[in-house]
Amino acid sequence: MAWYRRLNLLTLLLCFVVIVFGAYVRLSDAGLGCPDWPGCYGHLTIPQADHEVATAQERFPERPVEAPKAWKEMIHRYIASTLGLLIVALAFGATRLRDPARPRVLPWLMVGLVVFQGILGMWTVTWQLKPLAVTGHLLGGMSTFALLLWLYLSVRRLGAATTDDAPLRELRSERHLAFALQREAAQDATAGRPPRLRLFAGAALALLVIQIFLGGWTSTNYAALACPDFPTCHGSFWPETDVPTAFTLWHGLGINYEYGILDARARVTIHHFHRVGALVVALTLTLLGVWLLRRGAGRWRALGIAVLAALALQLSIGIGVVVLQLPLWLAAAHNAGAAILVAVLVTLNHHAWARSET
Repeated sequence: MAWYRRLNLLTLLLCFVVIVFGAYVRLSDAGLGCPDWPGCYGHLTIPQADHEVATAQERFPERPVEAPKAWKEMIHRYIASTLGLLIVALAFGATRLRDPARPRVLPWLMVGLVVFQGILGMWTVTWQLKPLAVTGHLLGGMSTFALLLWLYLSVRRLGAATTDDAPLRELRSERHLAFALQREAAQDATAGRPPRLRLFAGAALALLVIQIFLGGWTSTNYAALACPDFPTCHGSFWPETDVPTAFTLWHGLGINYEYGILDARARVTIHHFHRVGALVVALTLTLLGVWLLRRGAGRWRALGIAVLAALALQLSIGIGVVVLQLPLWLAAAHNAGAAILVAVLVTLNHHAWARSET
């Protein structure tokens, strides 16, 4: 089990890197640095020789070769491909574990998700940065990160229980042992769990998913600076909006969405709704964190502190993005902050939903 946990942790950390680096690629306008997929101008690397560049220009006359942008895009693809291979290794590795309580379905579910992520990555390029595809790609990356963390927490708890009960393993059948270990681990995980925590934690995670969609929709429609002031938007707390245009998901194919196609009012609408979503999530997570501090103990208090700390970090980054006018490093850090919030809430939900006898 130890080698599997280490592989799981490595994959989890690499997934975090892919999320942050993918945001950096998009925010540095390198999403179409390679106009084809899976190669780059028909190559597995960046065309560099004069004849390669000339051939690339003949095939894609509308997209001149920009090596810095192309390298960013291809490095992201290399890392993402490595992540996919590690997830496949996790799925096959799970079949090698002898523990009868080993994860069976989740690793293969992640394989299906990473395949779909590859398709979304292809559509991101072939549909020329269509916001629906790019935002879906972001949500898929966050979902992969969440599932990898859930798997890691499950395997770690199972491995700890197995180590603690080694003498018992010699006295009971394998099936009975697995049941006993799961039962004892679940009892430990849920000790002192505040009532109604499952509902509260699940609702908070659902709201965060909606807010991540709004954040992705803001970024992919180039609306991050549509409201240049804070806390108001063009001097108003509720600016003029155009909701139908702002949230039209499908504008058709054959359109280049680089730098956006929406007018100023639609972009203001998207940005404004992202701020409203941030306010709702901030209030919810603040209540959740304070509630855990007041009603929980031990692990639950620690998770309450983690919720409040991750929220404070993300709010600070988000405000800084607007006030400092979207510096690239801070905008990429905003995605990292979202992933940290996902990690905290997934951890909280994992412990909250662990089986117990009560």
